[in-house]
Amino acid sequence: MKKYILPMMLLLGLKGLSQQEVMISQYMFNGLLINPAYSGSHPYWSASVLHRSQWVKMEGAPKVQTVCADGSVFKGLMGVGFTFTNDNIGLTNTQDLGLNVSSRVSLGKGYLRMGLRLGMSRYTANLNEAAIREDSDPVYANNLKGDLVPRVGAGLYYYTNKWYLGLSAPNILSVDDKISYTNTGVNSFYRTHMYANGGVVISPNAEFAIKPSFLVKIQDGASPQVDLNCNLLFLKKFWVGAGYRSEDAMVAMLEWNVTPELRIGYAFDYTLSDIAKYSNNSHEVMLGYDFGSEVVMKTRSPRYF
Repeated sequence: MKKYILPMMLLLGLKGLSQQEVMISQYMFNGLLINPAYSGSHPYWSASVLHRSQWVKMEGAPKVQTVCADGSVFKGLMGVGFTFTNDNIGLTNTQDLGLNVSSRVSLGKGYLRMGLRLGMSRYTANLNEAAIREDSDPVYANNLKGDLVPRVGAGLYYYTNKWYLGLSAPNILSVDDKISYTNTGVNSFYRTHMYANGGVVISPNAEFAIKPSFLVKIQDGASPQVDLNCNLLFLKKFWVGAGYRSEDAMVAMLEWNVTPELRIGYAFDYTLSDIAKYSNNSHEVMLGYDFGSEVVMKTRSPRYF
């Protein structure tokens, strides 16, 4: 039975054009998802899994799962990371697997990392299930069966003990002509997204810290989007935060460092856009685990980013 009407396809299609890369609210605790240069930026290995349900109770609304792992090698001079994302939006599904590598150089009071992402994406669309007004529309005539698309991204990441800045493009080049309606070859479907992010930690005493941060997302054909966040750390264990995503949502965030190794996070988005007429809630849960002999150092000097 055909279960998605054309207005819903247009709504989700607009989202797909303006936001092809995965969007999550807890990216400040999952830096590898937006910047390959983040890989290996801490002395221990770290892994996380995340699930996001966006615009709950809306049929065909986005659902995202991510798996990330990264760590340093060669005494911190290089970093290696792996990312996997599964993104479902309406009749479409995107799966992306990425290998991230970075190299580190000392610069001033901190370090500069240069990162490269080599990825493979699989995009499928069950277009035969779409209810459309023009049955002869060739765009919806055949399903997209999931051809593999090679993709390349890059990033820069500078950090000290107290602040960081990043600039990245998760997709610079993609050979995606098999899923493009125009069949123009390279980068005809996947668009280049530019991310600029940064943050600073203010710690008036050993038991309390304030971390304001920002993220700017830029893509041709869409308005720039700005995230402004502020997270508070209590007793070296509990993060409580709030954020604003321009023209989209207000965000509340919680993270609990259960042990030096284990952390649990949750984010709630309250929608501010016109989609709030249909659904105004999004939920996100995260589980992270850090391992290695250096992890015990976090009890004396917490990992802020």
